[in-house]
Amino acid sequence: MMMAAHRTIALLPWYQFLNGLLFWQAVWFLYFQSTLSGAEAIILYSVYDISVTVLEVPSGYFSDRIGRRLTLLLSTLCSLLGCLALALGGSFSLFVLGQALLGAGVAFKSGTDSSLLYESLEHAGRANEIEAQEVRIWRFTLAGFALSAVLGGAMSLWFPTLPFYATAGAYALAALIVWRMEEQPRTATEAVTMQLASLRAAFLNPVLAWLFGLSVLMYGFSHLPFVFGQPFILTALSNMGLAAQAPLVSGAVTCAMMLVSVLASLVALQLRRAIGLPLLLLSAFALQIALVSALAISTSAIVIGILLLRIVPDSLSTPFILARVHPLLQAGTRATYLSLKSLGGKVLFAVTLLFAATTAQDAGHLPADDLQRILGWYAIGGVICLATLALMARRIMIEPSQKTE
Repeated sequence: MMMAAHRTIALLPWYQFLNGLLFWQAVWFLYFQSTLSGAEAIILYSVYDISVTVLEVPSGYFSDRIGRRLTLLLSTLCSLLGCLALALGGSFSLFVLGQALLGAGVAFKSGTDSSLLYESLEHAGRANEIEAQEVRIWRFTLAGFALSAVLGGAMSLWFPTLPFYATAGAYALAALIVWRMEEQPRTATEAVTMQLASLRAAFLNPVLAWLFGLSVLMYGFSHLPFVFGQPFILTALSNMGLAAQAPLVSGAVTCAMMLVSVLASLVALQLRRAIGLPLLLLSAFALQIALVSALAISTSAIVIGILLLRIVPDSLSTPFILARVHPLLQAGTRATYLSLKSLGGKVLFAVTLLFAATTAQDAGHLPADDLQRILGWYAIGGVICLATLALMARRIMIEPSQKTE
């Protein structure tokens, strides 16, 4: 079983690379908007988040009770079918089905992949590598994002649905990778009451509670440029008479964005040691807010360059948040807690997006005035939340102590 744990650790980065091959990521809003209105395109993203809302916690519980490997297999199957539904497209109802399936795929993966990594490292006697391994896996994920973004933008110019078919193929390969993984034998499962008690203890832990709140907020601010970046690029290029090039430019921007984030991840460990965990995480959140503020202020093509920084805050926060919470959680509730954390971010973001959709124009492309007004309100709210988290961090030991917790 020791060799199996080492093999699983070695396979997980490649699994994440294949999950990062989202060839549709740079053109999905443009693809929806070619058939539907801008407001309907926003609603479709909310459908994705609502789907995750329904399955996020049950999938985490399923992972803790039944097993990590089966949960990841279900994740790849749902994602594959979702991509095929979106590729067939043509109607709002079929788009809704595709988005719901993609949301289910994310829900089953959420928390399970990271839990499998930590438990495999722990079994192999390598638990102290968790930060370095999380950063390494993050690089593989970003590499998949970067490669698929530029290729997906080019694919869409040739055949609009090809990016979705290509992504389905990547998920099929990911399923084969999961099939070769192994997880540690399940210990006797805890009673539901004991699991609830463990979760309650986790949320009463000041460090876990603070990281939970930060993660929920950073999820939304990370995805704002993802949702509104494509209409922003389209607006900026339309002002220059280059609207037809939006898919290709969007793909190139997304690819460059991921490469910049890979570079950021190369110095993330050194930066974390230099300034400490609390300041690093707060700085990452501040960078997200600054990016949204820049998009709210101007629709100039020059601002497109700022989008290259979109994933940098995630490179400086996500691996370290995961590495910090794992030792503080019980194995029987680890995936459930991580699913609840993801659920919180998706619910908050979906609710705010639904509200934003009600303030947007009901037909046609999302206008620049609507775009800037929506992002402006997000920026103001972000500054208030950042100040609150910074004040709370002064009273909580976010940085782990030298002795084992």
